[in-house]
Amino acid sequence: MSAIQNLTTFDPFADTGDNDTTKTTAYIHIRIQQRNGRKTLTTVQGLPDEIDQKKLLKAFKKEFACNGTLVHDEELGDVIQLQGDQRVKVGTFLVEEGIARKDQVKIHGF
Repeated sequence: MSAIQNLTTFDPFADTGDNDTTKTTAYIHIRIQQRNGRKTLTTVQGLPDEIDQKKLLKAFKKEFACNGTLVHDEELGDVIQLQGDQRVKVGTFLVEEGIARKDQVKIHGF
């Protein structure tokens, strides 16, 4: 007779002590919206509150040679809108300036 060794007491739902909730990752979402024809709009949302979004918008406009605006949404908070497809440029700008890590930036669209 062989003894069954598989029935040891292991509770998969037991508390393991890994309650580190300080690692919440807030993503920065960069999306694109089609306007009409070839015209597009890039939106950036989810930026941390410590960042002055007006200064960031001014830097985007100067760096990418495009126009943009800051829109306040009830659900999403402040959203930066830029003319044209600036998704990759905005993502690399945020990473190079140290505003966000590469794994915090989510690029959506097409």
